[in-house]
Amino acid sequence: MPTCHDVTPAVPRKILLIKLRHHGDMILTTPVINNLRQHYPAAEIDVLLYKETAPILAHHPAIAHIHVIDRQWKKQGLKRQLEQEYALAQTLRARHYDLVINLADQWRSAIVALLSGAAQRIGFNYTKRRSFLWRLAHNHLVTTANHARLHTVEQNLSILDPLNLAITDRRSSMYYAAADKARGEALLREQQVTGDYIVIQPTSRWLYKCWDDAKMAQLIDGLASSRLPVVLTAGPDKHEQEMVAHIISLCRGVKPVNLAGQLSLAQLAAVIDGARLFIGVDSAPMHMAAALNTPCVALFGPTKLQRWRPWSEKSTVLWAGDYAELPDPDTIDTQTRQRYLSAIPLEPVLAAAMSYLSAPMPSALRKSAP
Repeated sequence: MPTCHDVTPAVPRKILLIKLRHHGDMILTTPVINNLRQHYPAAEIDVLLYKETAPILAHHPAIAHIHVIDRQWKKQGLKRQLEQEYALAQTLRARHYDLVINLADQWRSAIVALLSGAAQRIGFNYTKRRSFLWRLAHNHLVTTANHARLHTVEQNLSILDPLNLAITDRRSSMYYAAADKARGEALLREQQVTGDYIVIQPTSRWLYKCWDDAKMAQLIDGLASSRLPVVLTAGPDKHEQEMVAHIISLCRGVKPVNLAGQLSLAQLAAVIDGARLFIGVDSAPMHMAAALNTPCVALFGPTKLQRWRPWSEKSTVLWAGDYAELPDPDTIDTQTRQRYLSAIPLEPVLAAAMSYLSAPMPSALRKSAP
């Protein structure tokens, strides 16, 4: 069986990184991309991901090309889906990759790695994928035995072990275009926000990751003493926008600015990057804040804290498990209406936020793509 100890690859000219997951997962792949760029500055680094997550990496300066799998293909009929899958395989093979790094655990990613024709194909030795086909698709497999103890960033970086690369920078990163920054600033100016501000993302695609609307409104009222405007953000989903509207209706003091559903992912990144503080639940915007080095207060539970906490030293996590017993994350019905974060009281969240707002504001290097 191939292992991670028998790799002596030549310097790769073209590299393909595969990750087929959600938006937050894509942010947490950037330390791998950044280290590949550092060690192979002349290489072209491509990424294969789901189409809807492409905006997360669209402006990353180390990425040469983004290939996408559209999850809508399967709704277009088997014949059309197979045609598009075949076209993708042909496109990837024509790139003549020297190295494929497969961070995904789907069979589809293994088949793509195999069909790429790359001489070096590295994947994880997942317990659920211990089969002849998975071994055939990868000529080097990296252990996952210690993954339960590692953050997702650390898990991802471990796939570079066979390449014997010195990992000197473990930070995640998020980039956006100048036009995204301009659009975000324009929307803020329309709401008379011209100085420092606080961003709160109270929503998630899954309700069980959300805090109580009433407590969120009380938090916003409590932040009034900072004299900073509060900007609420959310995705375009109707339920998320309804939640934001409900929270605003419960606020007793100055109403927050509502930008829910008005920002693209890159524009949201620009707005978060300009914020004095980000407050939110376990979601992609939380990972954006960490990648952008924006101080962050994150409300968590019952997802796996060790694996998904914000990857930043400028973060404070309020864990629902410190206030009530939580179910095993692997047993959660993602469609449940129960909000497990309800166990988190208002007071420690407000205290954590005010501790950041009372600290002197350090100068920070903001990132934007040219």
